[in-house]
Amino acid sequence: MNLSLKGRIGASFIIANLIVLVLGFTVFYFLDSLNKEIESVTTKTNRVALLTDEIRITAVSILKYQRRILVNNASPDTVEKLIKLCEGFNSQLQALDSYYKEAEVKKIIAKMMGYVDSLKLVLSKASLFHRDNLGMASIGDLADKILEAFSEFQDIQYFQNEERNKRIKKVIGETKRNMMITLIITFLGTILLGLIVPGKISLPFKKINDAIRELQECNFDVSIYYNQDDEIGEMSREMNKMIHNIKVFEELRTDRISVENRKFDALANAVKKNIVVANAQGEFIYLNNQLFSLLQMQSDDIIGKSIDECKVHDSIKEAFSLAIKRRSKIENAEVSLTRKKEVIEDGTLHVNEEQEEEVVFHGFANVMPIRGRNSGLDYYLMVMSNEVFA
Repeated sequence: MNLSLKGRIGASFIIANLIVLVLGFTVFYFLDSLNKEIESVTTKTNRVALLTDEIRITAVSILKYQRRILVNNASPDTVEKLIKLCEGFNSQLQALDSYYKEAEVKKIIAKMMGYVDSLKLVLSKASLFHRDNLGMASIGDLADKILEAFSEFQDIQYFQNEERNKRIKKVIGETKRNMMITLIITFLGTILLGLIVPGKISLPFKKINDAIRELQECNFDVSIYYNQDDEIGEMSREMNKMIHNIKVFEELRTDRISVENRKFDALANAVKKNIVVANAQGEFIYLNNQLFSLLQMQSDDIIGKSIDECKVHDSIKEAFSLAIKRRSKIENAEVSLTRKKEVIEDGTLHVNEEQEEEVVFHGFANVMPIRGRNSGLDYYLMVMSNEVFA
């Protein structure tokens, strides 16, 4: 599936938004789970704590009425109130039992309920109007057992509160860890997308930029390979066509220059005069065959070298330097050509470096500037003659 550049950028934004949404919903899920877990634990704990307080108050009331019965003569009204307290206490214990699943806690609650039922039975059947009967003794024992069982329940509840706090801390720690893992994964995914997506988008532009740099270096054997059918693909194809046209034009231009150079060389060699050409940088770029023969030099000795570096007469250097400096024509400058005298020794022709140079040509020269688009592209043609130019 080929997407346009606009489509790919839009898809990148959509993916980024999806990542943000997924991250947001994931964090919300963890926070909501943590909130529900803590709410569940705290709600149960608050209800149990409230119910425990009610049981504590009821137990204290039972103990108060039990002492009143033991200290004073029991009245039917006191006994009735104590029986109602026992019934309410029993209901509270049943409600408390519904909040627990631990066998140990249920066993203690069942024990308290048994003691309360026994206390109700004693209160309903025993004779309570004589201090020394068996019923009076049983009331005190049952009340003490209820308080003892309630104390055991509170001890267990204390340890359960400790466990509850540990559980809450554990849930918070797990939530933090899950959120941190989610954030790390999202962060790494974002970095990965941040490295891949911009690279995918910028890669064709880099190829185009590299191709343009090659063109700036006059390397026309370059093309942009991009097989996507989008805006960049269309631009790449058009640039490849342009590069091909430039390459064809450059080949034609090179051929034309070569033809013109051959024409100029033919004309320069047809003229019976010494001809030399220098560029605006003061470098020799052409000598005709007659001048090469006269100086007895190779092309490597002079072509492409600065005027000051070549072994030519100072009059030629001065004429060229003046023409380049003024960018104007120099007429009938007196010039000379010199070279080392050749001698034959032992049947071999060689140059005697110890002897002075001999003058092989003395005459006049015209230096004509050939203008380019700017001064750096100018050429200077020197034509030498034995006679003064008219």
